[in-house]
Amino acid sequence: MVSANTRFWILISLVFISGFSQGMILPLMGIILEQNNVPSSINGLHATGLYIGILIASPFMEKPLRKFGFKPLIMAGGVLVFLSMALFPFWQALWFWFILRLTIGIGDNMLHFGTQTWITTTSAKESRGKNISFYGLSFGLGFTIGPLMTRLLEINQALPFLVSAALSALVLSSMFFVRNKWPDDDDIHTSSTSNSLSRFIQTGKIAWVAFLPAFGYGFLEATLHGIFPVYGLRIGHDVDTLSLIIPCFAAGSIVTQIPLGIFSDRIGRRKILLVILAGGFACFLLAAAFETSVIALFTAFTVSGMLVGSLYSLSIAFMTDLLPASLLPAGNLMIGISFSIGSITGPFLSGVFMDIFPGVSFFNVIMFILAVLLVVIYFKHDKHPQYSAE
Repeated sequence: MVSANTRFWILISLVFISGFSQGMILPLMGIILEQNNVPSSINGLHATGLYIGILIASPFMEKPLRKFGFKPLIMAGGVLVFLSMALFPFWQALWFWFILRLTIGIGDNMLHFGTQTWITTTSAKESRGKNISFYGLSFGLGFTIGPLMTRLLEINQALPFLVSAALSALVLSSMFFVRNKWPDDDDIHTSSTSNSLSRFIQTGKIAWVAFLPAFGYGFLEATLHGIFPVYGLRIGHDVDTLSLIIPCFAAGSIVTQIPLGIFSDRIGRRKILLVILAGGFACFLLAAAFETSVIALFTAFTVSGMLVGSLYSLSIAFMTDLLPASLLPAGNLMIGISFSIGSITGPFLSGVFMDIFPGVSFFNVIMFILAVLLVVIYFKHDKHPQYSAE
């Protein structure tokens, strides 16, 4: 069996696969459905399948983890992603593809929850931010590379799905060399003395503020990928330009994930969150003021990615600081739920805003969300003993 360090990098590689599958399926299916003359409203609704799958699975993850351990949960999630990707080419039906998207969401959630909880429960406090930033970096890298698979459509429509399935199987096979582990005895004892609902309530009371950045990241990611292309076309940008601007957000996040994680270990999560939220607000203010300029949009997306592109990993680290070890599984589930709610509501609220205020910049919605997060985190002074990074 492999060492703890090798296990860490295997878990990180699995996170890459999760990001890769999500980053590929969103634009790939959007293009395929558009080419099949599916209405844009149905196309957008179809895209929510992934996040609905994540949301549906979240409440049911904790019991299997405590009963079977980390490895079986991660393996099961990986198999679901592999099988779903492999089945896409076999039957072209909207309802069948929607079910596969739901299944990918469920599998990705199992992968995320298993790897995320394993990493947070085994990371030392002094290196927690750095380790979780590797988690965020790996997901961001996968999410950035995934859309490149759309180019394989020119060769054969089935090829991107088969390549993704093969890559998933290859990385997942490395888990055979990892020894299974269960949550700490402390966690198991807690499980027998209190039900899941009470743990969720207790977790929410202690760490609700740490779930907000995950919500904000989900809102941003889904809105920029799902609604900005529509808005960009309306204000005169062409498809080729937009296809280059959008990945700048994820690419920017890759550059700064590790430095921000290290800085958050040294000076505190809350302080770093306040800085990056204020910087992100300024970036999208620039985007709103110069939205017809390609250079301004490239700059705004890249720099905002370097800042608020780390919201998810910092949210996990912040939550881990606040919670005792016994509540970390519940906390990791609630992080995933917050992200999913943000991912589902972002495109919907942004679309409604564009319909009601057609002459107002789309970026005002994003600035509003960032401003709310900034104000709430600024005025929230949590003195919980677990939180020492302040």
